[in-house]
Amino acid sequence: MPFNLPRVTKALLIANLVAYLLQWVVGEQAYAFLELWPYVPDAPEQWFMPWQLLTYGFLHDPGNIAHIAFNMLALVMFGAPLEYTWGPRRYLTYYLTAVAGAGLCQLLVTSWMAASTGDVGSTVGASGGVFGLLLAYGMLFPNQRVMLLIPPIPMRARTLVILYGLFELMLGFTGLQPGVAHFAHLGGMLFGWLLIRYWRGQPPFGRGRGPRLRVVR
Repeated sequence: MPFNLPRVTKALLIANLVAYLLQWVVGEQAYAFLELWPYVPDAPEQWFMPWQLLTYGFLHDPGNIAHIAFNMLALVMFGAPLEYTWGPRRYLTYYLTAVAGAGLCQLLVTSWMAASTGDVGSTVGASGGVFGLLLAYGMLFPNQRVMLLIPPIPMRARTLVILYGLFELMLGFTGLQPGVAHFAHLGGMLFGWLLIRYWRGQPPFGRGRGPRLRVVR
């Protein structure tokens, strides 16, 4: 456990790991009400509740350890520098906004799909918040060199954000990778981008006269 992490990033990491272990212990039926379910009026056995827009982001698929492993690695890699730059309060506000925004986008998409096909399934994972962190990292540290894991290619953070965004958009609309919440990933990036623009006083929230967030070149 990396104990030298900033406190909010460390707390988020611990919360996700503890939740993952508890999921193994209690079984899905015990925590299904915390997963993000689509809004389907005629499916009373599982239904959407407002708190799920946040709680789903602390759950992961117990049968897919790579899911939580990659999310937590990204949380540490991109979250820690952002917390050191923004401070704990602004950083936590940003992360939870990205999680909730990702959940809202996923809720709209899955509710529409459930109404169209009758297929009702839940969503779990911190990926929406992680993609929000990736977006913020690319905006604040655009020229920082980062390394893809698969394949191991070095590139600028800004380039990585653009490529990931386009890739998720393509997968979301083509359905080439089913079972992955691509629109949640995009939603995390979208709401993160909107919050940064709000903090900067930029359109559509202002005329660009607000305080600028530090950009590391």
